[in-house]
Amino acid sequence: MKNECLDHCGYVAIIGRPNVGKSTLLNRILGQKISITTRKPQTTRHQILGIKTTDNAQVVYVDTPGIHRGSKKAMNRYMNKAAASVINDVDVVIFVVDGMRWQEDDQAILEKLKSVDAPVILALNKLDKLDDREQLLPYIQQMSEKMSFKEIIPISATKGENIESLETMVTSLLSASPAFFPEDQVTDKSERFVAAELVREKLMMRLGQEVPYSITVEIEQFKLEKKILHINALIWVERDNQKMIVIGKNGEMLKAVGKQARLEMEEMFEKKVFLKLWVKVKDKWADDERALQNLGYTE
Repeated sequence: MKNECLDHCGYVAIIGRPNVGKSTLLNRILGQKISITTRKPQTTRHQILGIKTTDNAQVVYVDTPGIHRGSKKAMNRYMNKAAASVINDVDVVIFVVDGMRWQEDDQAILEKLKSVDAPVILALNKLDKLDDREQLLPYIQQMSEKMSFKEIIPISATKGENIESLETMVTSLLSASPAFFPEDQVTDKSERFVAAELVREKLMMRLGQEVPYSITVEIEQFKLEKKILHINALIWVERDNQKMIVIGKNGEMLKAVGKQARLEMEEMFEKKVFLKLWVKVKDKWADDERALQNLGYTE
């Protein structure tokens, strides 16, 4: 299907401030897990493509890190740049906000979107958490006065409410074009990348508020031998005390993280997985431009 001309084909950016449900939305649309999700802000650090191909359309969704004010560390600047750079290169933008909780970061993103040529759909996410849905109509009217959105759609990425309506609107805005990717391809990321992200997700879910943001995961080995996938993952932290927290008493934390990640990898890769985890300290890696590049945080 790669060269076949489809009725609708194009790129769609999913943007918003941290923790509004962008990755959950992508996973819901695709019907499978591509982006890791946790309740902690800034879980997504890279642009991740999610490709959905149907009989007459191929929509390439671009999940982005949460755009946030303040760029004290090189990591924060990288994430903001990764998110902001995509909005001028796509055919449609889905601007995701957290229900009726409009914040300063939302307003800052809105100001960026006012200069974008692509149509912008405002997705009011977390519809399932609204106590009084009668407030929605006046709120939608209020939002429509902020900018000329192509459409404002209340959704629940978690429950799947109105996702089909959102997809229908997105598809209608795309032009006819040959498919960009083979019909069976779902993402641009390798299994090696996915393995690293799964380990990081399990760490973020189990650790306290500060430590997860000082962690990154590097895959040192990813090799299939006798139908067993051997994966060696190196967990980088910034300080010695963080290393001890990640390992845990008698290594219990690291064992639990490894077990959770391994089980999900086996389900996702459909192979038996042998996973080894190590923890090392790299002082201030998240504020070191060269270290970030070496760890895969590149343009």
